[in-house]
Amino acid sequence: MTALAAGIGAFIVALLLGRAIWILRAETRQEHDGRPRGIPPGTGYTQIDSNYSSGLGGGHQLITRVPKDPQEYARAFVPRHNGHHRSESDG
Repeated sequence: MTALAAGIGAFIVALLLGRAIWILRAETRQEHDGRPRGIPPGTGYTQIDSNYSSGLGGGHQLITRVPKDPQEYARAFVPRHNGHHRSESDG
């Protein structure tokens, strides 16, 4: 029974690996019209309004501005440090 389970497991792993290689090769053959993959940069912002009302006179309103430029959007998630980067070994 153990040899059978190992054989089935090896077959599944080989099948998944073959599928992954097939997908990667298919993606490299695709035409991209000479442009890099990804989203082209946009200008301006998308404004998202969210409102919450508790029904008893309370509530909350939030306006979020999301940049259309993917690089500017990504920079919003990078923490800003004052000074040098500290690693865990610095103490």
